[in-house]
Amino acid sequence: MGGLCGIISKKECATELFYGTDYNSHLGTKRGGLATYHEEKGFFRSIHSLENAYFRSRFEDELDKFVGTSGIGVISDTDAQPMLVNSHLGRFALSTVAKVSNAETLAKKFLDEGMYLTEFSSGRINVTELISLLIVRGKTFKDGIENVYREVKGSCTMLILTENGIIAARDSWGRTPLVIGKKDGAMAVASESTAFSNLGYKIEHFIGPGEIVLLTPDGYEQLRAPSKRMQVCSFLWVYYGFPTSVYDGRNVEEVRFNCGKETGEQDDAIVDCACGIPDSGIGMAVGYAAGHKVPYMRAIAKYTPTWARSFMPSNQNTRDLVAKMKLIPNTALLEGRKVLFCDDSIVRGTQLRDNARTLHNLGAKEVHMRIACPPLVCGCPFINFSASKTDLELIARRIIKEWDDEENLQDYTKTGSEKYNRLVEEIRKRLNLDSLKFCSIETLVRSIGLPKEQLCLHCFDGSSAFTLEEENL
Repeated sequence: MGGLCGIISKKECATELFYGTDYNSHLGTKRGGLATYHEEKGFFRSIHSLENAYFRSRFEDELDKFVGTSGIGVISDTDAQPMLVNSHLGRFALSTVAKVSNAETLAKKFLDEGMYLTEFSSGRINVTELISLLIVRGKTFKDGIENVYREVKGSCTMLILTENGIIAARDSWGRTPLVIGKKDGAMAVASESTAFSNLGYKIEHFIGPGEIVLLTPDGYEQLRAPSKRMQVCSFLWVYYGFPTSVYDGRNVEEVRFNCGKETGEQDDAIVDCACGIPDSGIGMAVGYAAGHKVPYMRAIAKYTPTWARSFMPSNQNTRDLVAKMKLIPNTALLEGRKVLFCDDSIVRGTQLRDNARTLHNLGAKEVHMRIACPPLVCGCPFINFSASKTDLELIARRIIKEWDDEENLQDYTKTGSEKYNRLVEEIRKRLNLDSLKFCSIETLVRSIGLPKEQLCLHCFDGSSAFTLEEENL
């Protein structure tokens, strides 16, 4: 997905920008970038690959080059950024968290108009450059950002470092988050509120969908009011989010606990303990243990000192190997026990199938699984949720395709229906689990605590409140 951070202060900002950006590292794995502005020395930017190293190790040695009292940073799963731009609006640096589904169409439009594109990433169009071209068509930054809202199909949240402050703009449907933090003499903005606490910032304002604000060291000014409509990605709480982060007033760990507690209260499984698949399954497992009145135990531990994130390598087989190597079963807690595990989701199912086999071989009497969201049946056209290139990489969708019943897809998304139960049972058998249950959409919505119409649930039922063709009307 990607994460953003911006700092504007009455004193040098590089150190806080460095650490604030690093606290977004769990949101992306491809590239990291920083840009600062100094009144006399101008802009300085640096971009590094993160595919084989962590953000901190890439930027620590050059921190003294970043001078000035304002700056932006980005952890990107897509293109190289921030971009530096010189235009009639002035010089600025731009970072985005975006998925531009109509990038090819926009690129052709610009080329047909005699414009050119300069930056490509792995042979692909740099979407941040496309967004910069839409911005500079405006008479003001606000006008240019509204061009982005009208033209981009997908999503775009951005930070713009200008000579007069930092402009923060959240996606027009609010799919990806931005939050403002404040302390004496400085303001911060980030995708993750986790970036704030250790730097001394307190949450000041959750930027709303389509809202545009200008940050200075003394506060922020609203340039565009938020839209009433919102479709924030529900996966922020299920999977992406760091446990201490808060999105739109809802804490990640609290949501995961609520989800697990309700699941545990409703469940009839007879098990000896509840365990979480690290990291995103732990909060749910703690809640499940409380709701089901069984002990929480760490039957699987995550080894993090040397292993990178499981989806960092470009090759799927390598990702699967890394995922396996960093999760270490605790045989002493497995042997002879009926163990229930909680996890965030089942995407392809490959890793979970292998884990279930291993757990049985290590002596677990039974292996049960509870999933924090409904089965994934649709790929996401709105944010970069996963590396899946087709819906058929999703195990649930692939099974429905094998049954030649995609025309009745909606029937498989209704919890408790005959086809839903058949689908869940088939997934259970293929993954070699003693039992399998998914949270319903209703449980997920209650756990998050926002109105259902403000959440994007498209990947669970394909029923987003709008289509890509209608979204910018």
